[in-house]
Amino acid sequence: MTGDPNEEFLPFSRPSISRAAIDEVVACLESGWITTGPRVKKFEEDLAAYVGAPHLLALSSATAGLHLCLAALNLDPGDEVITTPMTFAATLNTIVLAGGRPVLVDVDPATYNMDAERVAGACTARTRAVVPVHFAGLPADLDPLYELARKRGLRVIEDAAHAIGAEYKGRRIGSFGDTQVFSFHPNKNMTTGEGGAVATRDGNLAETVALLRFHGMDREAWARFGKQGSPHYEIVAPGYKYNMMDIQAAIGLHQLQELDGFIVRRTGMVQRYNDILAGWPQWTLPGNPPYPHRHAWHLFAPLINPGTAGMDRDAFMQGMKARNIGTGLHYRAVHLHPYYRERFGFKRGDFPNAETVSDRIVSLPLFPSMTTDDQDRVIRAMADLFGKK
Repeated sequence: MTGDPNEEFLPFSRPSISRAAIDEVVACLESGWITTGPRVKKFEEDLAAYVGAPHLLALSSATAGLHLCLAALNLDPGDEVITTPMTFAATLNTIVLAGGRPVLVDVDPATYNMDAERVAGACTARTRAVVPVHFAGLPADLDPLYELARKRGLRVIEDAAHAIGAEYKGRRIGSFGDTQVFSFHPNKNMTTGEGGAVATRDGNLAETVALLRFHGMDREAWARFGKQGSPHYEIVAPGYKYNMMDIQAAIGLHQLQELDGFIVRRTGMVQRYNDILAGWPQWTLPGNPPYPHRHAWHLFAPLINPGTAGMDRDAFMQGMKARNIGTGLHYRAVHLHPYYRERFGFKRGDFPNAETVSDRIVSLPLFPSMTTDDQDRVIRAMADLFGKK
């Protein structure tokens, strides 16, 4: 078996944190102001300029962002929000937490993104919003979704957790449309440790998110406790504790500067994976849509072909772990989880494309500091596992 048990474990993802970011965190700690403050404000300004959004709000996570954007819609019981089953559970969880009912449409089997042609057929008189997910950093087909939203008066909240730096038809995700939610989890293209952000062109939505992210206070701690501030505040709505800390923003300020370089590096590694694996019958590689786009390549997630591989996805992942190679599972289709089966009556067979992807998908190692030697280790381990000469 290829894989020295004494060889360092190669994870499927690893953040790249620069010395400048570490020094910024130390400076933040030494400043005495570590929660929401001047570094968060600077991060919001820089990120707004990068994505091209008129309103940008930093938060504790993308989940928080989705929750607040959906809560701002004031959904009534029975109101529906259309999304995809091929996503992390947070996409659907936040719909439910905001009082909505998730309605799912199947995915394109090549791109794993929501099939835009199916969305109109899923709309009813109770539909309030559509939440497309830019899976793995590949922009969903947005033009037909926005045209449908315009005709039916729907909101579009893009789950762009994978897609910071991605582009659709020459336009950066976040620079157009309605509202986008980004993630800065450690395995994403850039990180703040944990964290997220909402970009929007709707000033009213931005005001609501700003209010709800910190207890419903009419001013944040920085405005209250700074030299020019007043300690008085009023609670004008029941809010949440979803604010980003300056410690997190200290990392993000430098991660943002490196983001485009990270994406270039990821793209190069993916191209090499595609070149090497193109002739392997054990894999079906991710497909590309016909429209122009810039893929952010948060994940490289091909589908294993069990018949030619001689094993299913879970056996492959176990075999790679035995060879000191990490892999990821992104994701088990959400409608197959017990809560969504029992609460909403979803069942296997409802979304066959998503289920095929869900059963066979596996994320191979991909991160900016990954070397060609690291990638060769992955290839050798797979060849050994498949008995490929």
